[in-house]
Amino acid sequence: MSTAIPHDFRIGVDAADIDFMGHVNNASYLKWVQDAVLDHWRAIAPSEVVGQHLWVALKHEITYRKPTFLGDDVIATVLLEKVQGARAFYETVIKRGEEVLAEVKSSWCCLDAATLRPARLARDVIDHFFGNDAP
Repeated sequence: MSTAIPHDFRIGVDAADIDFMGHVNNASYLKWVQDAVLDHWRAIAPSEVVGQHLWVALKHEITYRKPTFLGDDVIATVLLEKVQGARAFYETVIKRGEEVLAEVKSSWCCLDAATLRPARLARDVIDHFFGNDAP
């Protein structure tokens, strides 16, 4: 049985992320998740495949646990849960140290970069994300 490979993405909390209540605005979490998932794709997928595919978000479900503030050291850990057809399902956990700040379930559609049509990933590409690429 294979296990998904987690990917850590460091998040810089900018002054522009802070809302009128003094903590990170909810919209910033969406940007962070998008940046983290795309970084995960670029870090693990073979480089020749990265340029051939684009990703668009279909759905995000965010559970906010604790507020995030300017100056916080924040890490998003991305995990690809499964791939079905042209769709990929992710879990992203945003933490400050051991404190969970937000948990995000998201689904994404893979597009062929040339045609902009939904594209299925080859099994050998998917296997890179689940530790199945050993000889």
